Amino acid sequence: MSRDDAETPDEQHRDVKTLRGIKFAGLGIFLLLLLQTLVWASDFLIPVTTAILGYFVLNRPRRWLARMGMPPTVSAAVFTVFLILIVGLALVNLSEPVSNFISELPGIVQQIDDKLSAAGGALQAVNEATDAAGEILNPKDDDTVEVEVVSKTRISTVVAGLAPSLLGQIAFAILLLFFLISSGDMFIRKTLQSIGRFGGKRRAVEIVYDIEDRLGRYLGAITAINAGLGVCVAAAMALWGLPNFLMIGVLAFLFNFVPFVGAIAGSTIAAALAFVSFEGVWPAAGVWLTYMFLTSAEAQLVTPALISRHMKLNTTVVFLSVAFFAWIWSVMGMIVALPILTVIKIACDEIDGLKAVGRFLGQDETADD
Repeated sequence: MSRDDAETPDEQHRDVKTLRGIKFAGLGIFLLLLLQTLVWASDFLIPVTTAILGYFVLNRPRRWLARMGMPPTVSAAVFTVFLILIVGLALVNLSEPVSNFISELPGIVQQIDDKLSAAGGALQAVNEATDAAGEILNPKDDDTVEVEVVSKTRISTVVAGLAPSLLGQIAFAILLLFFLISSGDMFIRKTLQSIGRFGGKRRAVEIVYDIEDRLGRYLGAITAINAGLGVCVAAAMALWGLPNFLMIGVLAFLFNFVPFVGAIAGSTIAAALAFVSFEGVWPAAGVWLTYMFLTSAEAQLVTPALISRHMKLNTTVVFLSVAFFAWIWSVMGMIVALPILTVIKIACDEIDGLKAVGRFLGQDETADD
């Protein structure tokens, strides 16, 4: 009699539970290792992810140019040269104001604190109450010597140390994008070769083409909307008389790719600059309200009119994805979180077994009715 025949039903059930526990433990270990890998390899994965997203967006224009007789390598060269020109112009025109802003940032923060803490300032009562509570809780002796610790680390030094790494990632992403576009549909063909059934191959082609189409339209529309918002914000800041209105417009363009946090960060920076430039709370409040009005109008009027309902995402899922990618990939993670979530939703919408996940990631259609 074999061992399996000798086992009782209770023993077999216990073995099944043991195997199931081992399976879940292995899955948990895999997820932890995957998370650690995403954090550890962020310097490599961020430009790779950005290049792949760019490939999905630019592959359809590349295919359209190929029908006109342009080889994929030439199309890739045109796209990458255009991107290099944009990055170069941004560096030339924005390097000086951004550098000045970063070097002056500690002084700006100190000026804001001094003005708010001065007599008649918004924080005068708070500071007086804090000082009084501190004297009661921690009375000082007459012979106490106060020591002021001055940090030698400057923000500009930290940023200067990060600049080469950032430029290296940008160069790597553009170079990888060139190779991806110049390869044409090679990756699609390689994917088809790994699928045995003809029906599966045809379905894979449909999914890839749909991802290219919908993601290209979505990111193209979002980029155009954000560019328009950047122009409007820059014009409004120029009307207010802010000296760094061009930098604020570029920040508005970039920050608007980040849901929730982008508008708050951009408006706060603009208000801080206005507070220092105009030496008053009310002009700073006006600048903040102007910035928030423009971003709110874009979010409530322009974006819903240009973005299909099928591409709207669950707000809670968007917030969690932005928080997750910000945790593992910092600022760049917040920028790529929404495109990555969009790719996942499109793929789930097209795969029969994952359509329920796609509906979960999407916005509730009854909410707009």
